[in-house]
Amino acid sequence: MCEVNQTEVTVFLLLGFQGLHEIKLLLFAVFLLVYIVIVIGNLLIVVLVSTMDHLKIPMFIFLKHLATADVLLTTTVVPAMLDIILVNEMKMLVGICITQMNFIFIFGFVQCFFIAVMSYDRCLAICNPMHYISIMSPRVCVVMTRGAWFLVFVISSEIILVCQLEFCSLSHVDSFFCDFTPVVELATSDTSVLLLVDFIVSVVMIYFPFFFTILTYVCIFVAILKISTTSGRSKAFSTCSSHLTTVCAYYGTLMAITLNSFDKGSSNLNKFSSLLYIVVTPLLNPIIYSLRNQEIKRTLQKIIRNFATKS
Repeated sequence: MCEVNQTEVTVFLLLGFQGLHEIKLLLFAVFLLVYIVIVIGNLLIVVLVSTMDHLKIPMFIFLKHLATADVLLTTTVVPAMLDIILVNEMKMLVGICITQMNFIFIFGFVQCFFIAVMSYDRCLAICNPMHYISIMSPRVCVVMTRGAWFLVFVISSEIILVCQLEFCSLSHVDSFFCDFTPVVELATSDTSVLLLVDFIVSVVMIYFPFFFTILTYVCIFVAILKISTTSGRSKAFSTCSSHLTTVCAYYGTLMAITLNSFDKGSSNLNKFSSLLYIVVTPLLNPIIYSLRNQEIKRTLQKIIRNFATKS
């Protein structure tokens, strides 16, 4: 309970991007356009993989779920962020704020798993091609996708500990969304157990998939180097180049967030590093796969040609 001279906080005030009021209309227009491109681009991947039989292979099935997570993550944050940009700040009920935080956990963590699963799929395809079909069967794909979502929903139950925190007097969140660290720093109750659980969850949900992904790519590169011909090495590398680009973009932004989180004096830098993760990576994924992946590129070209012929 709050002390007698303290007021229990029921509403947080999200401060957004302080000091950028002069260009808020430009920021609004840019982020709105980016959000539209993210939604259209990722939903296009979801529709293509769901409707085109030749794309219903493990790599693209996992990509469909990754694209779904991208859309859900940005939709959780960006519409509210656009409102904050226009009005400079936003009031949000504590319960709604914690709910947004929970969705960010779920859709962010599940991306780590699908990126790791996609790297395992590429590792099997290159290192063990003779047994790829038997190992990566449709049933295994279903188990992996459903298991990833289920595991993330279970582990994200750490949000229950956030719900038990007390917030007294302090209500200003220096961010454009309900970020974990700025919100927990406002708590007046003991957060030691929550921070310990969050560390363990981060290791399981972020660092373990990251090191697993690194290990699979070490195996992939070793297998590629063993291929005798240049054309064979080039063909093998091309099968995982799109996913490797996604890995670099995704974990590059996560590393930027982690490094900037140690700089407590630069809140704007922390905000923009978070933007890289929430906006830039979901924007890059459909671009990467539409430009670098031949199957999706050919499918898009075929659809465009058919549409142009009918019109």
